[in-house]
Amino acid sequence: MATTTLGAGWGLRPYADGDRGAVLALVNADRVPGQPEATPAMLGEALAGRSPQNGEWWEELSPPATDVLHDPSGTVEGVVSYAVRPGDGEGFILWLHCADDRPELLSVLVDRALRALEAEGPRTVHAFEISSALNYGLEALPVRHRPAPRRVLEAAGFAGRDEWRYLHAELPLAGLPRAADVTVVPSGAETRLEIVEDGRAVAEALVGHGPGALGAVWWLGVLPSARRRGLGLRLLGSALELLAESGVREVVLYVDDDRSMAPPVPPEDDRTAANRLYDRAGLTEVDRLYCFTRPA
Repeated sequence: MATTTLGAGWGLRPYADGDRGAVLALVNADRVPGQPEATPAMLGEALAGRSPQNGEWWEELSPPATDVLHDPSGTVEGVVSYAVRPGDGEGFILWLHCADDRPELLSVLVDRALRALEAEGPRTVHAFEISSALNYGLEALPVRHRPAPRRVLEAAGFAGRDEWRYLHAELPLAGLPRAADVTVVPSGAETRLEIVEDGRAVAEALVGHGPGALGAVWWLGVLPSARRRGLGLRLLGSALELLAESGVREVVLYVDDDRSMAPPVPPEDDRTAANRLYDRAGLTEVDRLYCFTRPA
């Protein structure tokens, strides 16, 4: 891609400890509803290449490199973090932030990452594919809240994929029914809820307890043979009640309805009923989440 020129005095350099406050300010300026405020501890985990979500994917990456963009006065105006996956040689732009999402700054940061990742030759590069420690499960770009990075990535040769629907609600949510008999199985920061009939789980949900008063519904499913009986709505009501009782005041939910999937959509991947359920329950769509790929 062509390099954007910002003028004399602007520069790029590796992240240093003294940049922490400025980088956190950039990250938090891009925060969307339902996401926690990034803390020094969260930044430290992201810089080290670790994350509470998608941890196994981070383990496949080489240690990430993080660079900052500064203006002539030395003020940090942007940051980009990137890494290579040695197993297949593919590259990843992991997270990217700059002041006011200015396209000219974003272009410089994306160019920096691509030049570093492709220093030894062309490779496929992905962007916004993996959730970092700086957010809570947000593994793709919220394109309505951050349209500039999408435009800059596409101008650099990346193709975007509409992968996720991102939903949010404040708890408690009134008016939801509850399941009469639910089995609750705690496991660390996650809890599984099951509705069991005749010795087998016919509906289940997985909820998470995130930073502060934030929680997530990671999964909710009902067996085909048990559908159209209202089990999904009652189980969701029970899951949200459980989170609220544990101190959760905001909940997020990700629906992998992948609008880029070519029809016909296999029945097991059809999220039409799930989306209808979450809308009916009162969760609000915050954004659509896009991942990006640039072929070698």
